[in-house]
Amino acid sequence: MKNPHLRLLTIALSCSLLLNLPGCGGTEDTDTASSSTTDTVTDTDTDTDTDTDTDSGAEDSGSGILHTAYYEFDQDNVNVVLSGTKVVIETNGLPNHTSPYWSTSNELHVEPTVTSYAKMAPGYIDDFVGTYTLTVDNSPSKASTTSATGLGAIGIAVSGAVIYNDEEGPGIPLDDAATSLDFNGAHTGPQSYHYHLEPISFSDDDSNLIGVIADGFFLYGRKCNSTGTYPTDLDESGGHTSITQFAQDAEYHYHIQNELYLGSYYILFPGNYQGSASAIR
Repeated sequence: MKNPHLRLLTIALSCSLLLNLPGCGGTEDTDTASSSTTDTVTDTDTDTDTDTDTDSGAEDSGSGILHTAYYEFDQDNVNVVLSGTKVVIETNGLPNHTSPYWSTSNELHVEPTVTSYAKMAPGYIDDFVGTYTLTVDNSPSKASTTSATGLGAIGIAVSGAVIYNDEEGPGIPLDDAATSLDFNGAHTGPQSYHYHLEPISFSDDDSNLIGVIADGFFLYGRKCNSTGTYPTDLDESGGHTSITQFAQDAEYHYHIQNELYLGSYYILFPGNYQGSASAIR
């Protein structure tokens, strides 16, 4: 699911300099006051061909280098652009894997296994026409206080579909709707196909990247890549600080918590945001 063709702003801007054209693929960075980015690629200012900043490093929130985890997002469904210190993620909301929620004419349609047609939610994945957009910090930091997730999309998965919390409605637990979920812990409605539980098509009891949550922190599978086993130091949101397969400097991130739900499932994100969340529109 690696994405070597993401339209990275840094690449687009470098190309624009070679062509003597304005930058494309995102907001142009022509404000010299915002040129504190510390990168090893061509600076976005038009009056110079090289970056003259002297301070650089992975810890700099304005590094100008897109986090490598974003290369894992599906290139056909998700577009990721680095704009200054912000990352803009746009998805068409469609998953890149099979599901009984695709219409029967779609090549990704499969017969239901853990659910049935009678129990499935109304609507097909194909019915959704639109996009979801999330803007987060390229190097997010934890907030002074946590905040509750709301209904609707709270994250974007690497597959292209969106992530929901553990509620089916305001104060209504997922329990009664669990029978409508497909083998990826997802169903349709009211807006699109979305995940509530561990999506085994791309993470099945492992440390794989699930996606990015609305506060900018990445969500991984139940295991931690740094140890190869289930982390034991998770906070109430399922987060901790360690290295990952995409970061050799320890950084805060979330995991699916290795706690059974209804005897056989694992909820993706039942906790609060630890960072400052942005709306997914």
